[in-house]
Amino acid sequence: MNKLPNLPTGDSSFESIRQNKYLYVDKTRHIYQLIDEGKYYFLSRPRRFGKSLTISTLKCLFQGKKELFKGLWITDEANVDWKWDSHPVIFIDFNEISHDTSENLKVSLKWHIENQALINEIQLTSSLLKDQFKNLIVSLHKKTGKPVVILIDEYDKPLIDHLGKGEGALNIAKTNREILKAFFGVLKGGEVAPLLRFVFITGVSKFSRVSIFSELNNLKDITMVEAYAEMLGYTQEELQTCFAPYITRFSEERGIPEADIANTLKLHYNGYRFSDKNSKVYNPFSVLNAMDHMNFKYYWFETGTPTFLVNLLQENNWYLPTLENMQATEALFSVYELERLQPEALLFQTGYVTIKDIRGRLYTFGYPNQEVKTAFLENLFYAHTRGIQEPSRFVMLSDYLEREDLDLFIDTMTAIYASIPYTLESKRDEAYFHTIFYLMVCASGVDAKSEVLTCVGRIDLVMEFEEKVFIIEFKCNQSADVAIEQIRVKNYADPYFHTGKNIILMGINFDTKKHNIAGWKYEKMTNTNKE
Repeated sequence: MNKLPNLPTGDSSFESIRQNKYLYVDKTRHIYQLIDEGKYYFLSRPRRFGKSLTISTLKCLFQGKKELFKGLWITDEANVDWKWDSHPVIFIDFNEISHDTSENLKVSLKWHIENQALINEIQLTSSLLKDQFKNLIVSLHKKTGKPVVILIDEYDKPLIDHLGKGEGALNIAKTNREILKAFFGVLKGGEVAPLLRFVFITGVSKFSRVSIFSELNNLKDITMVEAYAEMLGYTQEELQTCFAPYITRFSEERGIPEADIANTLKLHYNGYRFSDKNSKVYNPFSVLNAMDHMNFKYYWFETGTPTFLVNLLQENNWYLPTLENMQATEALFSVYELERLQPEALLFQTGYVTIKDIRGRLYTFGYPNQEVKTAFLENLFYAHTRGIQEPSRFVMLSDYLEREDLDLFIDTMTAIYASIPYTLESKRDEAYFHTIFYLMVCASGVDAKSEVLTCVGRIDLVMEFEEKVFIIEFKCNQSADVAIEQIRVKNYADPYFHTGKNIILMGINFDTKKHNIAGWKYEKMTNTNKE
């Protein structure tokens, strides 16, 4: 096989990717559409999803660096007439702006504006932040005779970096919010707006327009717009075409069939949905790293632990199994406020859940893929069992279930429950035991689905494998026999007969005084549809 282009697994800019001939999945059609159809844009996407690369691509495009776009859609498409004029570009990356205090945020922003003025040989006439920003824009336009482009990356860093760290940090975030609100308001001013060619603002989260962009009310939010749902991330078609030779190399060097590699990539890294249209994209960071290392690991999750999100879920006493089928209206998950942090909004915007189904105004959410589900629930498990002895023993649970060594499975579960420090206990009811059980099996890699417990008797837990499915009912201070009987009476197994899989019923009883499993029972059902 010929040598393949290197994969840009780091934080590469568009310019370095093209100059060093790295693989580049062509998104210039979407970018051209943005510029052709509007002027002010906002886009929210999870971290490591290509926001910075999109900003970098826009910067090179507006600087007229045509040579970098050779072979891409924007230069090859016959109907596209891009002028390749060079425009002055103001680029602000809030990853590089200090924001540990509100005063440092103002000082760092001022330094950034002053530095760009110095580079462009512009003399600023004010010491005030807002006036300096306005002065820079007006002076750049006057000096070049061209409208100015504003590109802002990770605008929300001065806010989200202070979440989950106590009341003092939250107050810093609130003050930072007011600074940003005034700063961005410059772009709508009557003297500035006519001088702008294009404005593009990105971030992980989407705060309400009132809280941040009230003065910039002409900003078009494309976070959930169908036309741009596939602008970041890789589509199935892009994976199959652009990465075909990398999958072949993976297959040849690791001795794994190409079809298995493709299926595992889809299971681990696909599933993100950013519009009402049922189109899904792969996590680009994880795909690139999987191809580069020729291994399937939790690359995206390892780049950042969502401590503030875990803390928020614990503070709100969320029943964690409900994350699998969380429901909300768009008003609840699309924006949030510092004064009223909504877990639904944070989970969606940070990429830990995604849209699974839409019925009218009601959206149903779930984990996008196996990487996020397993790694996130493992993180939640550790958070709920701090101080547990030998926490890694849960890793083997999936293997025990796969080979149907249920005695060893229950023994391991019992040992883990016994080692949870008493000081961490909440109310040890059925929901508590269910939550820990669910976290343990999911963190071990089991494909487990849980539903909210109700009086009408929905299935407590289903664990699926390639050739078998476990249907589990939990009880507290009753008996495993009662649990098994409920599964039979409610016909919980009926939906799984058509799968052809072996069906195993499990009843598990918890003793709230002993704080552990007090009894269990299992039965195998004959699947008449099994070939």
